[in-house]
Amino acid sequence: MQQKIFKRTIEAHYHLRDLVTATPTVRDVYISEVYQASVFLKREDLQVVRSYKLRGAFNKMRLLPHPKEKMVYCASAGNHAQGVAYSCAVLNVKGKIFMPVTTPNQKIKRVKYFGKNWVEVVLVGDTYDDASKIAHAECEAAKGVFIHPFDDPDVIAGQGTVGLEILNSLSSVSIDYIFVPVGGGGLLSGIVTVFKQLSPNTKIIGVEPAGAASLRASMDKGEVVELPSVDGFIDGAAVKRVGELPFQIVRDQLYDLVAIPEGKVCTTLLTLYNEAAIVVEPAGALCVAALRFFADEIRGKNVVCIISGGNNDIVRMEEIKERSLLYEGLKHYFIVQLPQRPGALRFFISEIMGPDDDISYFQYSKKNSRERGPVVIGIEVKQKSDYQVLVDKMTQHNIAFTYLNNTPDLFTHLIG
Repeated sequence: MQQKIFKRTIEAHYHLRDLVTATPTVRDVYISEVYQASVFLKREDLQVVRSYKLRGAFNKMRLLPHPKEKMVYCASAGNHAQGVAYSCAVLNVKGKIFMPVTTPNQKIKRVKYFGKNWVEVVLVGDTYDDASKIAHAECEAAKGVFIHPFDDPDVIAGQGTVGLEILNSLSSVSIDYIFVPVGGGGLLSGIVTVFKQLSPNTKIIGVEPAGAASLRASMDKGEVVELPSVDGFIDGAAVKRVGELPFQIVRDQLYDLVAIPEGKVCTTLLTLYNEAAIVVEPAGALCVAALRFFADEIRGKNVVCIISGGNNDIVRMEEIKERSLLYEGLKHYFIVQLPQRPGALRFFISEIMGPDDDISYFQYSKKNSRERGPVVIGIEVKQKSDYQVLVDKMTQHNIAFTYLNNTPDLFTHLIG
């Protein structure tokens, strides 16, 4: 099967060349300096739909017999939906696209924009997997055609053209490592198919979100398993169950598979924006985030990271910053019981907090007209070690407090 998919990938590369943008693979000076390596970014965020998903969607749809005679269906957290919508408009095919209700509004608008009058968008379920089950059922009842985002050989072949472009762009470079984001496994299996054939010495590393490490769970079990739940924050890769075909292709072909905490991804996303002027979505930052965990190994090597998508809604930036600060140990939330005396808050600010600490959240209630209840306070520190100084001072002055960062249920109730 893998040899057949490789052949289909070569064919797809030829047929997609007039529709799909041949995105650049460029050496990033800043990231290369940080890791003392030659780090190249495959910029699929510059694709016409701002992600690689158009490749697989259009390759699948162009091969359908008599596509205009049937409705096509798909389920997606956003990027595959845009690829299908764009393909529907180009091919004049009617489509029905099912997306989780948690999908960022920016992605929903883009799907409608690309699909014009050719697609209908249905918001249903909390996750991609919820939407997929409903979409499959409706497609089967209507005898339509389902365009799967990753578990299909023609979709995998389309995604594999990313690998062909990388090798064409870096034909004079021996690629030591390639980092590939993993959701359902379509892109990863496409990259594996191409690189094992054309660059077999390249070490392929799959990168999953820690809150949706479905491939790792399947690898550990030796068969595809479904996670009971996922953290949907990295929506472009938050999949409960990887594809059967991708799993069979990649299971024995990876050099490594790593799960990256969502907070680290947020830090990387902000770094890419601030230092490299690259706007990515959380899934698009996965591979660059993974470099930190391989820093010693990749030093002096040629490394490729796939920037899989740039569909980030600006309204998410506050949440992204918050997650980054929490992960880096620079923001801390407490329930504090201040002494019942005048000037207690002033004392806390001047004597307990450090000169560089900043109050970013403050809420309190009065038990009655004379007595103040506990204060919920968020403090942003300049460096990680400042947290312990803050805690030591509260303890020294007998200020009762509860630390909220490590109590997620209470944190969500009071802050989220």
